[in-house]
Amino acid sequence: MCASPQDTNALVFRALLAALGLSVANDYDMNSLAVPRKAKEAIGAITKLDKADGSGSMTVNVEYNQLDPLLRSTINKDGDVNDASGWSPFPGNINQLVLKLSSYTEQLSKTGGNISEFVNPKYRDFSKTAFKSSTRLECMMQDYPKALPGDAKVGFTVVNQVWATYSPVKNSPADARTKAAEGNPTHSATTGEMDIYKANCEALKLMSGADVGQPSEGMYNGVPVEEWPRVVLSPSFAPSLAQIKHKVSQHSILLAPKSALVLDGPDIRIRNLKVDGALVVKAVSGAEVTIDGLAVSNAGWKWTPLEQVKDATPEEAIRGFRVIRNETSEFIFDKPGQYTVPEKSAAAAEQPTAAAEAATIQHIPEPAVPEQIAIAALQGTIAGGPPATPNSAAAAGRFGSSAPVFGQRDDAAEAAAGVAAKAFEAVVQQAGGQ
Repeated sequence: MCASPQDTNALVFRALLAALGLSVANDYDMNSLAVPRKAKEAIGAITKLDKADGSGSMTVNVEYNQLDPLLRSTINKDGDVNDASGWSPFPGNINQLVLKLSSYTEQLSKTGGNISEFVNPKYRDFSKTAFKSSTRLECMMQDYPKALPGDAKVGFTVVNQVWATYSPVKNSPADARTKAAEGNPTHSATTGEMDIYKANCEALKLMSGADVGQPSEGMYNGVPVEEWPRVVLSPSFAPSLAQIKHKVSQHSILLAPKSALVLDGPDIRIRNLKVDGALVVKAVSGAEVTIDGLAVSNAGWKWTPLEQVKDATPEEAIRGFRVIRNETSEFIFDKPGQYTVPEKSAAAAEQPTAAAEAATIQHIPEPAVPEQIAIAALQGTIAGGPPATPNSAAAAGRFGSSAPVFGQRDDAAEAAAGVAAKAFEAVVQQAGGQ
């Protein structure tokens, strides 16, 4: 099997493992990742097309600008509309494809890699009186099923939680503002970055009961966003949700609004952590770091809108903000060993430990590729609606006063955490077939 992603969509790595597993389990020649789609949303739709003479059918993508007239001329006079669920019955194809190499190489030998072409006009608005860009001939990799033999197995994998797998960066700030005004996803550099922080916060809440608070409303480049704590979980720390569950104790993290937390290292464990500001922890492989009782309070990092910035760089211009790093607590572990933060007293320690000193850093890491969907999702069980998330102990009044209360347990809370984790591991539904 091989995966073929399209668009700048860092969140796809959450779902690719699940799609790969489903592809192997069902022996798919092609498997398309998809997400729930709103009617008329500018994203191709996964459909099953039946030949008029009943001689066959095909599971294939239909471009959004072709879907509405196709439906009107065939099965629905109203065209592309939402059903009772509030979503289109045709899931959105996010162009993350998984192909079986054996059938793919055979097909390349037959076709030389040629895909059928079509004309894809892109209009400035719904009046269709002016073009947004030059009309041209196109060929699309998602049309690959059209070249496959009739007995090929083609399917798709829908991830119900859009936040967990799809936030591409493909629109300019101007186009993003237009889409926001229309009530559509903006798919911009602004939301692409903010959605990674959201996804990491949601993963911590779901798998460990972390208290990350509620998001606030923000606006950058004229694009509305949800502002969560800026959490970056490197691939070395948490390549899967199961790793988060393993490395982060239940109810052990408390983050103040707009705090920043960067965890980068394969052997970091969180037992008791409170952050009101910015904290960066980096550890090499073999550096076993346990954070147990650390409370960070500093000036942190500020996401400053461009209206308050002079001489913005091109990167800042498309993101819509400048990150001002006022103060950071940073712990660097560049040698293998066992470490505890804060450092335990010699009398209490069962074995020698060491702790790094906090320091102010000069740059912010770019958002890392976030977590992948847990392997358990390969079961392909359908989960209806967003999963419930367990709540940690009440956080009100904890910031700026006494030390946080962690480690509180009761049977109901543990049961809720288990149910939520199982719900998320079942968000992937598998369907389709050619």
